[in-house]
Amino acid sequence: MVVEKFCRLSASIWARALGMKLAALGLLCFLSAGALAQTVSLDRDRSRTMLNKIKDEIKKNYYDPNYHGLDIETHFKKVDEKLKEANNLDQMFSLIGQALLDFEDSHTIFFPPQRTGRTDYGWKMQLIGEGVYVTAVKPKSDAEKKGLKPGDRIAALGGYKLTRDSLRKLLYIYYVLRPQPGMRLMVQAPNEAEPHQVDVLAKIEQGKQILDLSETGDTDIVDFIREIEEDYRLSRHRYSKVGDDLFIWKMSGFYSKEDVDNMMSKVDKSKALVLDLRGNGGGAVEALQQLIGRVFEKDITVGEVKTRKEAKPLIAKTRGDQVFAGKLIVLVDSESGSASEIFARVVQMHGRGVVIGDRTAGAVMRSRSHGFAMGGDTQIFYRASITNADIVMTDGKSLERIGVTPDELKLPTAADMAAKRDPVLSYAASLVGIKLEPEKAGALFPHEWKKQ
Repeated sequence: MVVEKFCRLSASIWARALGMKLAALGLLCFLSAGALAQTVSLDRDRSRTMLNKIKDEIKKNYYDPNYHGLDIETHFKKVDEKLKEANNLDQMFSLIGQALLDFEDSHTIFFPPQRTGRTDYGWKMQLIGEGVYVTAVKPKSDAEKKGLKPGDRIAALGGYKLTRDSLRKLLYIYYVLRPQPGMRLMVQAPNEAEPHQVDVLAKIEQGKQILDLSETGDTDIVDFIREIEEDYRLSRHRYSKVGDDLFIWKMSGFYSKEDVDNMMSKVDKSKALVLDLRGNGGGAVEALQQLIGRVFEKDITVGEVKTRKEAKPLIAKTRGDQVFAGKLIVLVDSESGSASEIFARVVQMHGRGVVIGDRTAGAVMRSRSHGFAMGGDTQIFYRASITNADIVMTDGKSLERIGVTPDELKLPTAADMAAKRDPVLSYAASLVGIKLEPEKAGALFPHEWKKQ
C-alpha cells in the first residue's frame, strides 16, 4: 500500500495503516519484532535486507537528487558494516532508523516490525513555548503513582536535555524504534526551584508472537479488528456547538475529502468556526485541498510542489456555494504538522482568518509510505516513509524546520494544565463575541486513553 500525504507520521497512524493493509490483503499471519529471528546471525541478515530495500526505494523516489548532501552509497555502506557487528534487534533497528534520520528530513522515517510487547508509558508530554511539559497522566498508571502531574516541566529524558529538535528524536526512539520498560526523568513541579529525578515505569502487555488472521484464527481476528477500531476511536474528529453562532471542530487529522465535507456540513449556518488543529499531524493532500476549498470563495494556489524531476503548482479549488463564509479562527501548537501548517499559513497569507497558539512543528514535506514484507506464510512487515516532494509557499519559502508563527502567541501556563483549563480556546471564542470560560473550554475535548 502506497499512501501519498503531507503528514508528520506517528506510531498510532502507522498502526492504523498497517491494520488496514493486513485486513485488505487477507494475509495469514503477522510476526512481530520479538519473533523476528531465531539467531543473531539471521537477525543481521534480515536487518541488512531491510536496509538495502529501503535504500533502493530512497534512490528511486527521494525528492532531492543530492540526498541533502549525503553520499548515499557510502552512507548506507557504513550502516551495513555496523549492522554486521550489531548484537541485538534494538541495535539493528536503531542503526536503520538513524540512517534515515541522517537525512535531516521530517518525513523520511523507518518503522520497524511491530513488537510483541505493547508499551504504555501512561503519560503525555508536549513542547509548549520553549519548555516541555506533562499534559496528561493516565489514571492508575505508574506515572500517577510517582506523582507526575500535568503542568510539571520535563527538563531531561534519559539524561538528554529536551529541546524542540531533541524531543522529536527521543519520542521516535521511545515510541517507535526502541520502546523501553520505563523512563528516567528530571521533573520540575511548578512550586519547585530545581528539577528532581523520577523513574516512571511503563505498562507492557505481552501479545502473541504470531497472529493467525486466517478464517480459522477467529480470536486473533476479533482482537485485531478491536484494536483497529480503538485506533479509529482515538483519532476521530470531535466537535462542539456553543449556541447558534460558534462551531468548534477538533480536527484530529486530514484523513479524506469525505471527512472534510461531512464535518463542514455540520458547521451549517454558524457565524464562526474555530478550527482546532492542535495535535493534528497532517494527512492526505486531497483533504487539505478540500478544506481550503470549503473556506475560500476563490481558487487558491497553495504553493509549488517540487519533486526530483519537476515543479507543479498545488491548487485548491473553491467549493462555490458550499463555502463557509463566516469568521474563521485556527488554533495550532507544536504538534500541528504538515497539512495543518500549510492550511494555517494559507489562512494567514490570504487574510482569511486569525491563527492563534504556539509555533508549529516545521515538519512539512510530501511523502509516500512504502510497505515491505519478507517471508512466506509467516510475514514480517516493516515500513519506510520517504519524502518525494517539498512544497514552497507562494511567498517563496518552505515551512520545513521553520513552522508557522501564529498571528497571536497564546500558551497555557503550568497552572492551566494542572487545572485542565484551555485559555487558548477560551480566547478564540472571545474573538467572536462568545464567552467560554477556560474551565469549560478545557472540558470540551479531554485527552482520551486507549482502553486496556
